[in-house]
Amino acid sequence: MTAESPVASGVDLDLSELAADRALLGRTSTAERVAAILRERIAQGLFRPGVRLSEERIGGALGVSRNTLREAFRLLTHERLLVHRLNRGTFVRVLEAADIVDIYRVRRLVECAAVRGLEEPPFPLEGLRAALREGEESAERRDWAGCATANIHFHQAVAGLAQSVRTDDLMRGVLAELRLAFHVMGDPRRFHEPYLTRNRELLGVLEKGDAAGAERMLGFYLEDSRRQLIEAYAESSVPGV
Repeated sequence: MTAESPVASGVDLDLSELAADRALLGRTSTAERVAAILRERIAQGLFRPGVRLSEERIGGALGVSRNTLREAFRLLTHERLLVHRLNRGTFVRVLEAADIVDIYRVRRLVECAAVRGLEEPPFPLEGLRAALREGEESAERRDWAGCATANIHFHQAVAGLAQSVRTDDLMRGVLAELRLAFHVMGDPRRFHEPYLTRNRELLGVLEKGDAAGAERMLGFYLEDSRRQLIEAYAESSVPGV
């Protein structure tokens, strides 16, 4: 699989949802805001790894200039979400196995530390509860892509327990990058549904005020997820495996 010729190449993307994001830009449109919208859409799975991003179509959907869009692309390239190919265009990045290992190294450092740093209960868990409800509702609809997005939101909320703007910014990029790895899973229900149960269990331990127990549980959780993704990569044609 290459960035120019993935399984997803040739797919005519429906950008109607992206066009709805135009209202988020307001009159003070900036490249950073465009990048934030595209980052979230990558985290939601709208843009698959290897897909070429059309400046004309995306710029038209968002109602922004080509220069603004190119600057947003540059920002996301620095975040390792996109890659620019000379004379070919800008593509959603295809991750390698080494990327997965590094992403999970960062996740363990940040998410476990966020739980470890909790003080006296009750903990501020509404973000986790909302993401869990989102995942459960997606599962009821058998919307496994939506379940994956809800899982990303759940772990963003876990990192958010640190109550750090810088940590939140870091994890938005890391978790959007992780979403690119989910596409390698051949059976999304088989991968995501068990973690919905584990999210519920993790939340239950935190609701009991047991931060130490939650940290231990989260460590095993992240290791299992990392192993599953690495094994899936080893069975695929993803480069670097």
